[in-house]
Amino acid sequence: MNTLTYASEPAALDSRRWLALAVLLIGTMLPPLDFFIVNVTLPAIRTDLRASSDVSQLVISVYAAAYAVTLILGGRLGDLYGRKRAFVGGMFGFGVASALCGLAPSPSVLVVGRLLQGISAAIMAPQSLASIHALFPASEKNRALSLYGATFGLASVGGQLLGGVLVSASPWGLSWRSVFLINLPLIVVAIPAALALLRESRAERSARLDVPGALLLASGLLALVVPLVEGREHHWPWWCVALLSLSAPFLCVFWWYEKRQELADRAPLILPSILAARGLKRSLTAAFFFYSLAAFFFVFAVYEQAGLGNDALAAGLAILPLGIGFFLGPLCGPPIVRRLGSRTAAFGMILEVLGLVMVAVLACIDASSWLVFPLFLIGAGQGIALPALVRLNVDQVDTRWAGLASGLVTATLQISAAVSIAIIGGLFIAIAPDGAAAHDVRLGFTVASLAIGAALALAAGLSWKRQ
Repeated sequence: MNTLTYASEPAALDSRRWLALAVLLIGTMLPPLDFFIVNVTLPAIRTDLRASSDVSQLVISVYAAAYAVTLILGGRLGDLYGRKRAFVGGMFGFGVASALCGLAPSPSVLVVGRLLQGISAAIMAPQSLASIHALFPASEKNRALSLYGATFGLASVGGQLLGGVLVSASPWGLSWRSVFLINLPLIVVAIPAALALLRESRAERSARLDVPGALLLASGLLALVVPLVEGREHHWPWWCVALLSLSAPFLCVFWWYEKRQELADRAPLILPSILAARGLKRSLTAAFFFYSLAAFFFVFAVYEQAGLGNDALAAGLAILPLGIGFFLGPLCGPPIVRRLGSRTAAFGMILEVLGLVMVAVLACIDASSWLVFPLFLIGAGQGIALPALVRLNVDQVDTRWAGLASGLVTATLQISAAVSIAIIGGLFIAIAPDGAAAHDVRLGFTVASLAIGAALALAAGLSWKRQ
């Protein structure tokens, strides 16, 4: 029967590991970049392809749903068949899907391309974290994860700005298509570099993919994520409620099946015994509450435009201090880790809570000109906490299961984003529906910021207790 031990050191250090990290960071950057970069292109897509608002919304939601649902499977594929192979295969698929999106002649083709992008991204992304875990010794892992966090932050916050620049500049007359086609030069360089520089790693025991488990998990997660992504946009129709009610039974059957697979000494998609690793349940729960910040990007954009009367470009520029903090925070992480150790994640979240409380107070008294520092504090805290929280999760399992652990933590973050946007975004809209007065929008933003701060405070408490 499979057993888990605490994370071990890589068997032999790879002299090219830092060059390999540069390639892995391209795979880290592309998934969040292609989620956020599309937000500002929707008006241009609707006009050019004559798409309805529902179809243009699918361009975002189908990517988010496919990515969240496939992440655990993607991590497991790397464990079973090799992380280098899965990384290169996922990146190749992402390139093909990006070309399909960039050349799409119709809205339906674009939606299919986005679906394939989300699946490919979910195969590629977990291999970055898993490979960092396998390549670097403990003494270098904080530095590597700090660069990972900085890359993720830069892609997440810079995506909307880059999308606006590309659509406005319209290089070679490509307009919105350029936000997808810009991926291709990066991928053309990254794939040969990955083949040359990455060292193959996988679980020691060869096994077949657990197809029934994968289908059960995909069904359960789809039933959970799709309503959360689409429900608010469609005012919670009956099918969203029905799917949500089915998600728990599907996931319970999946867990029962995985336990039986492990007891029979087969290779389940998720090893139930992995949750027996010290503190993993607690740190995964912390990860779930941690990414409630995803809702902030939504409510802040509405607050800037409907509450303060700014245009889309000004709203994008207003959140830049958060992006700068998100980029710089991880780079400050290693000295903080040396001082605080496993409490680094909690420290970063406490900074975020302070920033969110300050934002709420400033919004309440209508003093938006003072938001720069609180936004920077939120971004810096997120940048410090993210790589530290990832390590809290991934370091608790043996290196051979690094792909599975990476998929678990990344999927938890994505599901957290969908849940927080649905719940906190719904709370915001309940206070400030379309056409609401500026005062109501400011009130909704204040309440939403405090709700996000409360979730982060809970995450900080969960991660602080682990020693």
